[in-house]
Amino acid sequence: MTTVTETPSPYLALIDRAKDGLPGAALSWVRDLRAQGRERFAADGLPTVKKEAWKYTNLRALEKIAFDPAGDGAAAHFDVLPTIRAAGETGPRLVFVDGRLRADLSSLDGLPAGVTLAGLAAGLSADDDLLADHLGKLAPLDQAPLAALNTAFLADGAVLRVGRGVTVEPVIELVFVTLGDEARPTAFNPRTLIVVETNAKATVVEHHVGLGTGTTLANHVTEVFVADGATLGHYKAQREAMGAYHIATTAARVGRDASYVNFILTTGAKLSRNEVWTELAGTGATCHVSGGYLVRGDQHCDTTTVIDHAAPHGTSREVYKGAIDGRARAVFQGKIIVRPGAQKTDGHQLNRALLLSDAAEIDAKPELEIYADDVKCSHGATAGELDDTALFYLRARGIDRDTARALLTAAFVAEAIDEIPDEPVRTAFQTVVDGWLAGA
Repeated sequence: MTTVTETPSPYLALIDRAKDGLPGAALSWVRDLRAQGRERFAADGLPTVKKEAWKYTNLRALEKIAFDPAGDGAAAHFDVLPTIRAAGETGPRLVFVDGRLRADLSSLDGLPAGVTLAGLAAGLSADDDLLADHLGKLAPLDQAPLAALNTAFLADGAVLRVGRGVTVEPVIELVFVTLGDEARPTAFNPRTLIVVETNAKATVVEHHVGLGTGTTLANHVTEVFVADGATLGHYKAQREAMGAYHIATTAARVGRDASYVNFILTTGAKLSRNEVWTELAGTGATCHVSGGYLVRGDQHCDTTTVIDHAAPHGTSREVYKGAIDGRARAVFQGKIIVRPGAQKTDGHQLNRALLLSDAAEIDAKPELEIYADDVKCSHGATAGELDDTALFYLRARGIDRDTARALLTAAFVAEAIDEIPDEPVRTAFQTVVDGWLAGA
Protein backbone atom coordinates (compact mmCIF):
# COMPACT_ATOMS: atom_id res chain seq x y z
CA MET A 1 0.00 0.00 0.00
CA THR A 2 1.31 3.43 -0.90
CA THR A 3 1.46 5.98 1.89
CA VAL A 4 0.98 9.44 0.47
CA THR A 5 2.68 12.34 2.18
CA GLU A 6 1.05 15.43 0.74
CA THR A 7 3.58 18.22 0.42
CA PRO A 8 3.02 21.61 -1.14
CA SER A 9 3.92 21.37 -4.79
CA PRO A 10 3.21 23.79 -7.60
CA TYR A 11 2.79 20.78 -9.87
CA LEU A 12 0.03 19.32 -7.70
CA ALA A 13 -1.69 22.70 -7.67
CA LEU A 14 -1.54 22.80 -11.45
CA ILE A 15 -3.02 19.29 -11.67
CA ASP A 16 -5.91 20.19 -9.38
CA ARG A 17 -6.70 23.35 -11.28
CA ALA A 18 -6.62 21.63 -14.66
CA LYS A 19 -8.26 18.24 -14.03
CA ASP A 20 -11.93 19.19 -14.58
CA GLY A 21 -11.17 20.82 -17.92
CA LEU A 22 -9.16 17.95 -19.38
CA PRO A 23 -10.68 15.78 -22.14
CA GLY A 24 -12.48 12.66 -20.96
CA ALA A 25 -13.03 14.09 -17.47
CA ALA A 26 -16.52 12.55 -17.45
CA LEU A 27 -15.15 9.02 -17.97
CA SER A 28 -14.45 7.01 -14.84
CA TRP A 29 -11.49 5.07 -16.27
CA VAL A 30 -9.81 8.30 -17.40
CA ARG A 31 -10.40 9.94 -14.02
CA ASP A 32 -9.04 6.87 -12.26
CA LEU A 33 -5.92 6.81 -14.43
CA ARG A 34 -5.24 10.50 -13.82
CA ALA A 35 -5.84 10.02 -10.09
CA GLN A 36 -3.36 7.13 -10.10
CA GLY A 37 -0.75 9.41 -11.69
CA ARG A 38 -1.46 12.21 -9.22
CA GLU A 39 -1.25 9.87 -6.23
CA ARG A 40 2.05 8.44 -7.39
CA PHE A 41 3.56 11.88 -8.07
CA ALA A 42 2.29 13.22 -4.73
CA ALA A 43 4.04 10.31 -3.02
CA ASP A 44 7.33 10.62 -4.86
CA GLY A 45 7.54 14.26 -5.98
CA LEU A 46 10.28 15.33 -8.31
CA PRO A 47 13.18 12.88 -8.04
CA THR A 48 16.36 14.03 -6.31
CA VAL A 49 19.97 12.93 -6.66
CA LYS A 50 19.45 10.83 -3.51
CA LYS A 51 17.58 8.35 -5.70
CA GLU A 52 20.02 5.99 -7.37
CA ALA A 53 18.29 6.27 -10.75
CA TRP A 54 18.69 10.07 -10.62
CA LYS A 55 22.12 10.20 -9.01
CA TYR A 56 23.69 11.98 -11.98
CA THR A 57 20.82 14.22 -13.06
CA ASN A 58 19.67 17.04 -10.80
CA LEU A 59 16.16 18.47 -11.28
CA ARG A 60 16.39 21.10 -8.53
CA ALA A 61 16.03 23.81 -11.14
CA LEU A 62 12.52 22.55 -11.91
CA GLU A 63 11.53 23.13 -8.28
CA LYS A 64 12.38 26.81 -8.59
CA ILE A 65 10.60 27.57 -11.86
CA ALA A 66 6.93 28.58 -11.77
CA PHE A 67 5.66 26.85 -14.89
CA ASP A 68 2.29 27.65 -16.39
CA PRO A 69 0.43 25.20 -18.62
CA ALA A 70 1.29 25.90 -22.24
CA GLY A 71 -1.41 27.36 -24.46
CA ASP A 72 -3.11 25.49 -27.29
CA GLY A 73 -0.70 26.84 -29.94
CA ALA A 74 -3.66 27.61 -32.20
CA ALA A 75 -2.37 31.05 -33.17
CA ALA A 76 1.18 29.98 -33.99
CA HIS A 77 2.11 30.59 -37.62
CA PHE A 78 4.89 28.81 -39.47
CA ASP A 79 6.50 30.03 -42.67
CA VAL A 80 8.26 26.68 -42.86
CA LEU A 81 7.02 23.79 -40.76
CA PRO A 82 9.87 21.86 -39.10
CA THR A 83 10.22 18.40 -40.59
CA ILE A 84 12.70 15.57 -40.64
CA ARG A 85 11.69 14.63 -44.18
CA ALA A 86 13.77 15.39 -47.23
CA ALA A 87 12.70 18.31 -49.45
CA GLY A 88 9.65 17.35 -51.50
CA GLU A 89 9.00 14.18 -49.54
CA THR A 90 5.45 13.79 -48.25
CA GLY A 91 3.67 11.35 -46.00
CA PRO A 92 1.40 11.04 -42.99
CA ARG A 93 2.20 13.19 -40.00
CA LEU A 94 0.69 14.76 -36.93
CA VAL A 95 1.93 18.15 -35.77
CA PHE A 96 1.75 19.24 -32.13
CA VAL A 97 2.46 22.77 -30.94
CA ASP A 98 3.25 22.99 -27.22
CA GLY A 99 1.75 19.54 -26.83
CA ARG A 100 -1.57 20.25 -28.58
CA LEU A 101 -2.54 18.74 -31.92
CA ARG A 102 -2.75 21.16 -34.85
CA ALA A 103 -5.01 19.30 -37.25
CA ASP A 104 -4.61 22.06 -39.87
CA LEU A 105 -0.87 21.33 -40.08
CA SER A 106 -1.26 17.55 -40.05
CA SER A 107 -1.88 15.07 -42.85
CA LEU A 108 -3.05 11.48 -43.10
CA ASP A 109 -2.03 11.08 -46.75
CA GLY A 110 -0.50 7.72 -47.59
CA LEU A 111 -1.98 5.70 -44.75
CA PRO A 112 -3.35 2.34 -45.94
CA ALA A 113 -6.63 0.79 -44.81
CA GLY A 114 -6.40 -0.74 -41.40
CA VAL A 115 -4.38 2.11 -39.90
CA THR A 116 -5.65 4.88 -37.64
CA LEU A 117 -3.61 7.93 -36.69
CA ALA A 118 -5.27 10.57 -34.55
CA GLY A 119 -4.96 12.91 -31.59
CA LEU A 120 -5.37 11.64 -28.05
CA ALA A 121 -7.79 14.35 -26.93
CA ALA A 122 -10.43 13.27 -29.47
CA GLY A 123 -10.05 9.63 -28.44
CA LEU A 124 -10.46 10.45 -24.75
CA SER A 125 -13.57 12.46 -25.45
CA ALA A 126 -15.04 9.61 -27.53
CA ASP A 127 -14.20 6.90 -24.94
CA ASP A 128 -12.14 4.95 -27.46
CA ASP A 129 -11.82 1.22 -26.63
CA LEU A 130 -8.19 1.14 -27.85
CA LEU A 131 -7.27 3.77 -25.27
CA ALA A 132 -9.21 2.08 -22.48
CA ASP A 133 -7.44 -1.21 -23.20
CA HIS A 134 -3.88 0.11 -23.56
CA LEU A 135 -3.36 3.56 -22.05
CA GLY A 136 -1.44 3.48 -18.79
CA LYS A 137 -0.70 -0.24 -19.04
CA LEU A 138 3.07 0.07 -19.65
CA ALA A 139 4.32 3.37 -18.23
CA PRO A 140 6.23 2.53 -15.00
CA LEU A 141 4.60 5.07 -12.70
CA ASP A 142 6.21 3.61 -9.57
CA GLN A 143 9.70 3.99 -11.04
CA ALA A 144 9.36 7.06 -13.22
CA PRO A 145 7.94 10.03 -11.28
CA LEU A 146 7.77 12.24 -14.36
CA ALA A 147 5.66 9.58 -16.11
CA ALA A 148 3.29 9.76 -13.15
CA LEU A 149 3.12 13.55 -13.59
CA ASN A 150 2.36 13.07 -17.28
CA THR A 151 -0.44 10.64 -16.43
CA ALA A 152 -2.01 13.10 -14.02
CA PHE A 153 -2.13 15.68 -16.84
CA LEU A 154 -3.29 13.23 -19.54
CA ALA A 155 -4.75 15.43 -22.29
CA ASP A 156 -3.33 15.32 -25.81
CA GLY A 157 -0.82 13.45 -27.91
CA ALA A 158 -0.71 10.90 -30.72
CA VAL A 159 -2.49 7.58 -31.08
CA LEU A 160 -1.41 5.14 -33.79
CA ARG A 161 -2.94 1.74 -34.43
CA VAL A 162 -1.61 -0.50 -37.21
CA GLY A 163 -4.06 -3.31 -37.85
CA ARG A 164 -3.26 -7.01 -38.00
CA GLY A 165 -1.07 -7.91 -40.99
CA VAL A 166 -0.91 -4.34 -42.36
CA THR A 167 2.38 -2.91 -43.65
CA VAL A 168 2.70 0.88 -43.68
CA GLU A 169 5.20 1.88 -46.36
CA PRO A 170 5.60 5.64 -45.77
CA VAL A 171 7.32 6.86 -42.63
CA ILE A 172 4.85 8.27 -40.12
CA GLU A 173 6.14 11.54 -38.69
CA LEU A 174 5.18 13.04 -35.33
CA VAL A 175 6.34 16.66 -35.07
CA PHE A 176 6.43 18.26 -31.61
CA VAL A 177 7.09 22.00 -31.79
CA THR A 178 7.93 23.89 -28.58
CA LEU A 179 7.36 27.63 -28.86
CA GLY A 180 9.07 28.91 -25.71
CA ASP A 181 7.38 32.07 -24.44
CA GLU A 182 10.01 34.43 -23.00
CA ALA A 183 7.40 36.14 -20.81
CA ARG A 184 6.55 32.99 -18.84
CA PRO A 185 7.92 29.46 -18.46
CA THR A 186 5.50 26.88 -19.84
CA ALA A 187 5.08 23.13 -19.40
CA PHE A 188 3.16 20.43 -21.24
CA ASN A 189 2.77 16.66 -21.01
CA PRO A 190 2.14 14.93 -24.37
CA ARG A 191 1.21 11.25 -24.39
CA THR A 192 1.73 8.89 -27.35
CA LEU A 193 0.26 5.41 -27.77
CA ILE A 194 1.47 3.08 -30.54
CA VAL A 195 -0.18 -0.29 -31.10
CA VAL A 196 1.21 -2.51 -33.87
CA GLU A 197 -0.92 -5.60 -34.13
CA THR A 198 0.07 -9.16 -35.09
CA ASN A 199 2.34 -9.41 -38.16
CA ALA A 200 1.98 -5.68 -38.92
CA LYS A 201 4.87 -3.34 -39.77
CA ALA A 202 5.44 0.41 -39.50
CA THR A 203 8.08 3.12 -39.08
CA VAL A 204 7.54 6.14 -36.83
CA VAL A 205 9.81 9.18 -36.50
CA GLU A 206 9.41 11.68 -33.67
CA HIS A 207 10.85 15.11 -34.36
CA HIS A 208 11.10 17.44 -31.35
CA VAL A 209 12.14 20.99 -32.17
CA GLY A 210 12.17 24.27 -30.25
CA LEU A 211 11.51 27.60 -31.94
CA GLY A 212 11.51 30.04 -29.02
CA THR A 213 14.07 31.09 -26.43
CA GLY A 214 11.89 30.90 -23.32
CA THR A 215 12.03 28.28 -20.59
CA THR A 216 9.93 25.17 -21.30
CA LEU A 217 9.32 21.75 -19.81
CA ALA A 218 8.24 19.01 -22.21
CA ASN A 219 7.38 15.86 -20.27
CA HIS A 220 6.62 13.11 -22.80
CA VAL A 221 5.43 9.54 -22.25
CA THR A 222 5.15 6.98 -25.05
CA GLU A 223 3.67 3.49 -24.69
CA VAL A 224 4.43 0.97 -27.45
CA PHE A 225 2.81 -2.43 -28.02
CA VAL A 226 4.46 -4.63 -30.67
CA ALA A 227 2.35 -7.77 -31.05
CA ASP A 228 3.50 -11.26 -32.10
CA GLY A 229 5.35 -11.23 -35.42
CA ALA A 230 5.11 -7.45 -35.78
CA THR A 231 7.91 -4.98 -36.58
CA LEU A 232 8.23 -1.36 -35.50
CA GLY A 233 11.02 1.11 -36.25
CA HIS A 234 10.74 3.98 -33.75
CA TYR A 235 13.17 6.88 -34.17
CA LYS A 236 13.45 10.18 -32.37
CA ALA A 237 15.40 13.38 -33.03
CA GLN A 238 15.40 15.85 -30.13
CA ARG A 239 16.50 19.36 -31.18
CA GLU A 240 14.80 21.58 -28.63
CA ALA A 241 16.09 25.07 -27.74
CA MET A 242 18.71 25.78 -25.08
CA GLY A 243 16.05 27.02 -22.64
CA ALA A 244 14.25 23.67 -22.74
CA TYR A 245 13.94 20.85 -20.24
CA HIS A 246 13.03 17.67 -22.09
CA ILE A 247 12.05 14.57 -20.09
CA ALA A 248 10.75 11.51 -21.95
CA THR A 249 9.75 8.01 -20.88
CA THR A 250 9.21 5.31 -23.48
CA ALA A 251 7.86 1.91 -22.42
CA ALA A 252 7.60 -0.90 -24.98
CA ARG A 253 6.37 -4.50 -24.85
CA VAL A 254 7.53 -6.82 -27.64
CA GLY A 255 5.68 -10.04 -28.45
CA ARG A 256 6.70 -13.45 -29.80
CA ASP A 257 9.07 -13.26 -32.80
CA ALA A 258 8.42 -9.52 -32.96
CA SER A 259 11.01 -6.80 -33.51
CA TYR A 260 11.32 -3.31 -31.99
CA VAL A 261 14.00 -0.81 -33.08
CA ASN A 262 14.39 2.34 -30.99
CA PHE A 263 16.91 5.06 -31.81
CA ILE A 264 17.21 8.45 -30.12
CA LEU A 265 19.40 11.29 -31.37
CA THR A 266 19.87 14.14 -28.89
CA THR A 267 21.40 17.50 -29.78
CA GLY A 268 19.04 19.95 -28.07
CA ALA A 269 17.71 21.17 -24.71
CA LYS A 270 19.45 22.59 -21.66
CA LEU A 271 18.66 19.38 -19.78
CA SER A 272 17.29 16.22 -21.32
CA ARG A 273 16.61 12.72 -20.10
CA ASN A 274 15.35 9.82 -22.18
CA GLU A 275 14.25 6.69 -20.36
CA VAL A 276 13.58 3.63 -22.53
CA TRP A 277 11.98 0.59 -20.88
CA THR A 278 11.73 -2.42 -23.18
CA GLU A 279 10.19 -5.75 -22.19
CA LEU A 280 10.89 -8.72 -24.46
CA ALA A 281 7.71 -10.50 -23.43
CA GLY A 282 7.41 -13.15 -26.14
CA THR A 283 9.66 -16.04 -27.11
CA GLY A 284 12.13 -15.00 -29.81
CA ALA A 285 11.47 -11.27 -29.40
CA THR A 286 14.17 -8.85 -30.60
CA CYS A 287 15.03 -5.25 -29.81
CA HIS A 288 17.69 -2.79 -30.89
CA VAL A 289 17.81 0.16 -28.48
CA SER A 290 20.44 2.63 -29.62
CA GLY A 291 21.21 6.30 -30.02
CA GLY A 292 23.60 9.17 -30.30
CA TYR A 293 24.08 12.32 -28.21
CA LEU A 294 25.98 15.43 -29.19
CA VAL A 295 26.09 18.15 -26.58
CA ARG A 296 28.14 21.26 -25.89
CA GLY A 297 28.16 24.39 -23.71
CA ASP A 298 26.35 23.67 -20.43
CA GLN A 299 24.00 21.02 -21.77
CA HIS A 300 23.14 17.97 -19.71
CA CYS A 301 21.98 14.79 -21.46
CA ASP A 302 20.84 11.63 -19.65
CA THR A 303 20.12 8.29 -21.31
CA THR A 304 18.64 5.62 -19.06
CA THR A 305 17.54 2.26 -20.42
CA VAL A 306 16.17 -1.00 -19.07
CA ILE A 307 15.92 -4.04 -21.33
CA ASP A 308 13.94 -6.78 -19.63
CA HIS A 309 14.29 -10.29 -21.08
CA ALA A 310 11.14 -11.94 -19.77
CA ALA A 311 10.94 -14.87 -22.23
CA PRO A 312 13.41 -17.35 -23.77
CA HIS A 313 15.34 -16.93 -27.03
CA GLY A 314 15.24 -13.13 -26.84
CA THR A 315 17.88 -10.95 -28.50
CA SER A 316 18.80 -7.38 -27.55
CA ARG A 317 21.40 -5.03 -28.98
CA GLU A 318 22.18 -1.64 -27.46
CA VAL A 319 24.72 0.82 -28.89
CA TYR A 320 25.00 4.43 -27.74
CA LYS A 321 27.70 6.84 -28.82
CA GLY A 322 28.15 10.42 -27.77
CA ALA A 323 30.32 13.48 -28.41
CA ILE A 324 30.58 15.90 -25.49
CA ASP A 325 32.13 19.35 -25.81
CA GLY A 326 32.56 22.46 -23.65
CA ARG A 327 31.31 22.00 -20.08
CA ALA A 328 28.56 19.64 -21.14
CA ARG A 329 27.78 16.49 -19.20
CA ALA A 330 26.29 13.21 -20.37
CA VAL A 331 24.91 10.29 -18.42
CA PHE A 332 24.39 6.72 -19.57
CA GLN A 333 22.66 4.18 -17.37
CA GLY A 334 21.84 0.88 -19.05
CA LYS A 335 20.48 -2.24 -17.39
CA ILE A 336 19.82 -5.64 -18.91
CA ILE A 337 17.63 -7.97 -16.87
CA VAL A 338 17.31 -11.67 -17.68
CA ARG A 339 14.35 -13.22 -15.84
CA PRO A 340 14.22 -16.81 -14.59
CA GLY A 341 13.23 -19.00 -17.52
CA ALA A 342 14.51 -16.57 -20.14
CA GLN A 343 17.01 -19.15 -21.35
CA LYS A 344 19.00 -18.68 -24.58
CA THR A 345 18.93 -14.92 -24.09
CA ASP A 346 21.45 -13.02 -26.20
CA GLY A 347 22.00 -9.48 -24.95
CA HIS A 348 24.77 -6.98 -25.62
CA GLN A 349 25.17 -3.38 -24.53
CA LEU A 350 27.80 -0.74 -25.37
CA ASN A 351 28.22 2.94 -24.61
CA ARG A 352 31.14 4.91 -26.02
CA ALA A 353 31.74 8.59 -25.37
CA LEU A 354 34.12 11.05 -26.98
CA LEU A 355 35.24 13.93 -24.74
CA LEU A 356 36.08 16.96 -26.88
CA SER A 357 37.21 19.25 -24.07
CA ASP A 358 38.92 18.97 -20.70
CA ALA A 359 35.74 20.13 -18.93
CA ALA A 360 33.39 17.67 -20.65
CA GLU A 361 32.09 14.82 -18.48
CA ILE A 362 30.44 11.43 -18.85
CA ASP A 363 28.99 9.23 -16.12
CA ALA A 364 28.31 5.67 -17.28
CA LYS A 365 26.68 2.85 -15.33
CA PRO A 366 26.13 -0.37 -17.29
CA GLU A 367 24.41 -3.17 -15.36
CA LEU A 368 23.47 -6.82 -15.82
CA GLU A 369 20.97 -8.72 -13.68
CA ILE A 370 20.85 -12.35 -14.75
CA TYR A 371 18.58 -14.98 -13.19
CA ALA A 372 18.92 -17.68 -15.89
CA ASP A 373 21.93 -19.92 -16.51
CA ASP A 374 21.99 -20.49 -20.27
CA VAL A 375 22.49 -16.98 -21.60
CA LYS A 376 25.01 -14.88 -23.51
CA CYS A 377 25.23 -11.30 -22.24
CA SER A 378 27.85 -8.57 -22.21
CA HIS A 379 28.13 -4.87 -21.52
CA GLY A 380 30.76 -2.19 -21.72
CA ALA A 381 31.36 1.53 -21.48
CA THR A 382 34.35 3.56 -22.63
CA ALA A 383 35.28 7.23 -22.74
CA GLY A 384 38.19 8.83 -24.54
CA GLU A 385 39.55 11.76 -26.49
CA LEU A 386 40.24 12.28 -30.16
CA ASP A 387 43.08 10.18 -31.52
CA ASP A 388 46.15 12.46 -31.62
CA THR A 389 47.74 10.32 -34.34
CA ALA A 390 44.71 10.61 -36.60
CA LEU A 391 44.48 14.33 -35.86
CA PHE A 392 48.15 14.79 -36.76
CA TYR A 393 47.67 12.74 -39.95
CA LEU A 394 44.86 15.01 -41.15
CA ARG A 395 46.66 18.25 -40.22
CA ALA A 396 49.81 17.07 -41.99
CA ARG A 397 47.73 17.02 -45.17
CA GLY A 398 46.77 20.66 -44.89
CA ILE A 399 43.46 20.27 -43.04
CA ASP A 400 42.96 22.92 -40.35
CA ARG A 401 42.48 21.82 -36.74
CA ASP A 402 38.73 22.55 -36.48
CA THR A 403 37.95 20.70 -39.70
CA ALA A 404 40.10 17.76 -38.67
CA ARG A 405 38.33 17.53 -35.29
CA ALA A 406 34.93 17.69 -37.02
CA LEU A 407 35.89 14.93 -39.45
CA LEU A 408 37.06 12.60 -36.69
CA THR A 409 34.00 13.35 -34.55
CA ALA A 410 31.72 12.70 -37.52
CA ALA A 411 33.36 9.33 -38.12
CA PHE A 412 32.94 8.43 -34.44
CA VAL A 413 29.22 9.33 -34.35
CA ALA A 414 28.57 7.69 -37.73
CA GLU A 415 28.97 4.29 -36.07
CA ALA A 416 25.88 5.08 -34.02
CA ILE A 417 23.88 6.45 -36.94
CA ASP A 418 24.66 3.23 -38.82
CA GLU A 419 22.52 1.42 -36.24
CA ILE A 420 19.44 2.88 -38.01
CA PRO A 421 18.34 0.23 -40.54
CA ASP A 422 15.87 2.49 -42.37
CA GLU A 423 17.88 4.36 -45.05
CA PRO A 424 15.74 7.53 -45.42
CA VAL A 425 15.67 7.95 -41.64
CA ARG A 426 19.41 7.29 -41.40
CA THR A 427 20.05 9.99 -44.02
CA ALA A 428 17.80 12.48 -42.22
CA PHE A 429 19.47 11.88 -38.88
CA GLN A 430 22.93 12.17 -40.45
CA THR A 431 21.85 15.63 -41.66
CA VAL A 432 21.07 16.59 -38.07
CA VAL A 433 24.51 15.39 -37.00
CA ASP A 434 26.17 17.33 -39.82
CA GLY A 435 24.33 20.47 -38.69
CA TRP A 436 25.56 20.05 -35.12
CA LEU A 437 29.15 19.54 -36.29
CA ALA A 438 28.85 22.72 -38.36
CA GLY A 439 27.84 24.59 -35.22
CA ALA A 440 24.15 24.94 -36.01
